[in-house]
Amino acid sequence: MTSKIFRSIFVTSLAVLAATLAIITSFLYDYFTDIQVNQLKDELLIASVGTEQSGEEYLENLKSDSFRLTWIASDGTVLFDSKADEAVMDNHLDREEITEAFETGKGSSSRYSATITEKTLYEAVLLSDGTVLRISVNRASGLTLLLGLLYPVIIVIIIAIAISAVLAYRMSKKIIEPLNKLDLDNPTENDAYEEIAPLLSRIHKQNMKIERKAAELNRRKDEFELITQNMREGLLLIDKSRCILTINSAGMMIFGTDEKCVGKDFLTINRRHEITSAIEKALTDGHAEIHVRLGEKEYQFDISRIETDGETVGAVILAFDITEQADVERLRREFTANVSHELKTPLQTITGSAELIENGLVKQEDMPRFVGHIREEATRLVTLVEDIIRLSQLDEQTELPKENVSLFEVASEACGVLRDSADKKDITLSVSGDSGNVYGVKHLLFEVIYNLCDNGIKYTPDGGKVEVDILETEKEVTLTVSDNGIGIAPEHHARIFERFYRVDKSHSKKSGGTGLGLSIVKHAVQYHGGKISIQSEENKGTSVTVVLPKSE
Repeated sequence: MTSKIFRSIFVTSLAVLAATLAIITSFLYDYFTDIQVNQLKDELLIASVGTEQSGEEYLENLKSDSFRLTWIASDGTVLFDSKADEAVMDNHLDREEITEAFETGKGSSSRYSATITEKTLYEAVLLSDGTVLRISVNRASGLTLLLGLLYPVIIVIIIAIAISAVLAYRMSKKIIEPLNKLDLDNPTENDAYEEIAPLLSRIHKQNMKIERKAAELNRRKDEFELITQNMREGLLLIDKSRCILTINSAGMMIFGTDEKCVGKDFLTINRRHEITSAIEKALTDGHAEIHVRLGEKEYQFDISRIETDGETVGAVILAFDITEQADVERLRREFTANVSHELKTPLQTITGSAELIENGLVKQEDMPRFVGHIREEATRLVTLVEDIIRLSQLDEQTELPKENVSLFEVASEACGVLRDSADKKDITLSVSGDSGNVYGVKHLLFEVIYNLCDNGIKYTPDGGKVEVDILETEKEVTLTVSDNGIGIAPEHHARIFERFYRVDKSHSKKSGGTGLGLSIVKHAVQYHGGKISIQSEENKGTSVTVVLPKSE
């Protein structure tokens, strides 16, 4: 702005200077022209008197280098000329000043020469004998005068330019200085030019409006961050160039990154082809959905295109942790397959034995054995169905009647039922510890202790031991069932509570059971709000710990 003001003042100064020079030159030229015309008239008056008295003799004796005298007869013939031979001169009757002198007694005119650098002034007077005496003088034109003054004019222009430049610089700086000191954050508090007061008032209003908008945007930004940062789902916003605009904490955890990824390409945090392909599909078609396993978890990615005024500006990526659902679905499929298998085996045995009996292919003395097989397999089916029903009830969180239960008494009862099985293998079965009073479903707690002890007996060699220990504190009861049996390898610890999961299928078949015992234990403990853990080493034994709250 300073340069614009400087140029404006400087150009204005030059324009004023040029106009001043032009006006002064014009006035000087007119002034000196008038003086010269008056002098010419005086000279003509003197010459006319001498001509009337002495005629041509006077004219010949009158010598002058500054002016020219011409004597013209009434018919326009030149009688005398002080600068040229009158015999060769043209008729002057058509000259403007001559014509005017014959008509009015006096005549005046001015004419340029062949070039515009010289101008001739003419004055004519009618003499008493009817002839006309004309006097003329050459004088420089205005352009010639200006050219003659060129040197001093150039000096004046140079001085004027220098003065104009200095003054223009100082004036522009002085004009701009108050503007540079304006406090636009508080425009109404400025003491500047009155002319810009309306502008400052509008700026103040705009500042207030911007502050309100900024406050509103900050509030919405805080709300957005508060919502997104507390989301369990991962949220990412990317622009059409695949650069990350924002990412919440869940998204950072899923992709293993931090806030520094904002502003970078999506490929810097994940290069999985299926995810990048889904992003491209969403930007093209509007939406894409994929399931991807990252690390130990499985995620569902919902990617949707973002449009503004019909133009694609980016995409939003939502990542849902579906590990639990995927595991449940996997367990459901495995459970269905296992149930079908577990049901099919005893049913085939029952059906086969029944067909042999029906067709009379069984000897009378073998009949009790076949009937026994049918009864055993039927009992196994009933047990399997009962276990499935229990698991279904636990899965559906069916409300069951609760009461105050002593785990010591329940453990003693369960061990009493299993006493014969333990005695057959010469296994010591014992219960020790506190009363262990909890508020729960008695038959489920019985199932927990029974199944843990039953597994301990099955997988402990003859002559071993199975111990039940109960520890009661003010807030919880700890139940520990330990044995010195074959143990479980570490790689199986995480899956032994899954339905139908068997560490050693051949041994499990020999030992019997439905494969649902530990799964029932896990769900029954969870039903009571408790926790279960296992510690085991191969050939050293197993210890299962159950912690239950003492809620009344």
